[in-house]
Amino acid sequence: MSHATGRRGRRLPTRDELAVWRSFIETAERLRSELETRLQADGGVSGADYSVLLALWEARDHRLRSSTLAERIGWERSRLSHHLGRMERRGLIGREDCATDNRGAEVVLTSDGAAVFRAVSAPHLAGVRKLFVDAFTPEQLDSLGELIGTLASHLDENPTR
Repeated sequence: MSHATGRRGRRLPTRDELAVWRSFIETAERLRSELETRLQADGGVSGADYSVLLALWEARDHRLRSSTLAERIGWERSRLSHHLGRMERRGLIGREDCATDNRGAEVVLTSDGAAVFRAVSAPHLAGVRKLFVDAFTPEQLDSLGELIGTLASHLDENPTR
């Protein structure tokens, strides 16, 4: 069995490929952590809170069914349910019966949630500009967009579920 081939003949990443992978993961985590720290400092919200608030802010009438919200932010429904409970206790969201389907509930952005979202969005976007966008030339950012699109398409073609 060669170094680059695992059991059952699957090809494993090379040392150089793993170095790129690790650099990608570590840098993405560092960026996420930096932005999360800023969200906490600017408005007392987590990155997870911001994901929920953003999805609701962008939704028609600032409301979504729980299942749709989970899909939009890429979370398992059980994780979302627990997180929504915490956000509801803080007054950021509410849950209401779905007008079109009495089996389901809709998650609704409250006025307090909207105010928090508005308060943290400008500083958050300034952080995205400073920590991410400004790191690249316009050409590099275009190339990065293409690379991310390629990766997203590859993931769509090779789902794990």
